[in-house]
Amino acid sequence: MMDRDQAPDITVIGAGIIGISCAVQLQARGLRVAVIDKLAPGDTTSHGNAGVFAVCGCIPVATPGFLWTVPRLLLDPLGPLSLPLNYLPKLAGWGTKFALNTRMERFRHISSALNPLLENATELHLQQAQMAGAEQWAKASPYYYLYKDQAAYEADKLAWDTRRSFGIEYEMLQGEALHSREEAISDQFNLAVALKHHGFSPNPGQLVKALAEHFVRQGGELITGEVVKFAISDGRPDSVITDRGIYPLNKVVIAGGAWSARLAEQLGHKVPLESERGYHVELSDPGVELKAPIMFSAGKLVATPMEGGIRLAGLVEFGGLKADPDYDFCDRLLHHARTLFPGINTRQAIKWMGHRPSVSDSLPVIGQCPRHDNVYYAFGHQHMGLSMAPRTGHIIADLVSRGDCELDLSPYRIDRF
Repeated sequence: MMDRDQAPDITVIGAGIIGISCAVQLQARGLRVAVIDKLAPGDTTSHGNAGVFAVCGCIPVATPGFLWTVPRLLLDPLGPLSLPLNYLPKLAGWGTKFALNTRMERFRHISSALNPLLENATELHLQQAQMAGAEQWAKASPYYYLYKDQAAYEADKLAWDTRRSFGIEYEMLQGEALHSREEAISDQFNLAVALKHHGFSPNPGQLVKALAEHFVRQGGELITGEVVKFAISDGRPDSVITDRGIYPLNKVVIAGGAWSARLAEQLGHKVPLESERGYHVELSDPGVELKAPIMFSAGKLVATPMEGGIRLAGLVEFGGLKADPDYDFCDRLLHHARTLFPGINTRQAIKWMGHRPSVSDSLPVIGQCPRHDNVYYAFGHQHMGLSMAPRTGHIIADLVSRGDCELDLSPYRIDRF
């Protein structure tokens, strides 16, 4: 165990895109920073996401009327949702809280709180990547929402009206205008919303690794170890205990994704957080080309051009942190891939599962701990972690270095529950 005077100014728990973004932004303010994680940066959830910088992601899953669609989604053998029966009792409390957030007034509040965390997400990613010499892993591009026809688009009217009210810019593409941009799309689909000012990473795991390499080059420390608990002295955490050693703390950021709730509970806060287990398949020899990410609205999945081929992501399974992956679930993605892109080759498919940190009100936990002034929270970003990461990093860096930030953080307070 090192002496306290040798401890970094601040320690970040979590080496995913949120934790590493916090680390590089804190470091850019002149602070000595360490990052602790049991795995290498970018090896877990941040490796397997859809890779999109989704400025438009201000629409929560808990939309008005969503509950009425759940039985249909669960019964659909090709649907995007799975809920194992043996996990239902554990999900009951979280599910009740989630249901209460489907009311219209809660939808308005949640979408209004998500939007500021997503504004300029692409620009912030490009800036952060440039700072780290990682420009090849962050690209500006359109982002397409794909529909069969006008009626299917109109069914999402609430979402598009909400985005428009926030100033999110897009254009409509129909027929030849769509297929000339993305030739692989089936003729069954003749309408798309082309969102402007978006982007993606062709290898999100490598993006995190490149940021971490920059962090180390600038003097940051990466510590390998699974965080077990905090040691408390004089009413505040003064060291973190891992399976490989004990490390003294000055200040600490909890950015451990789906594993953060148990650490927050040790500090007096119970957060309704569940693992939103997400799956993807990556096709290494797809036989077709995509120029930009495409959201298949009906199937709730995203197809993204990746360094290693085409990735299809978007399934959701609620089964906790410990259950084994059900990779048969990925066959739904392959079915939709063949529907969307008739010429696609799905024979060489790499399957993956990761844990998205899903809070019952769809809002992350960001800010200073009200119980311990040397603790900061940055977790619970659900499936928007990649998109919100640079903004979250800036917020944490502002709070730590100057004690406040320009954004009203009250919607993200940990004691809101």
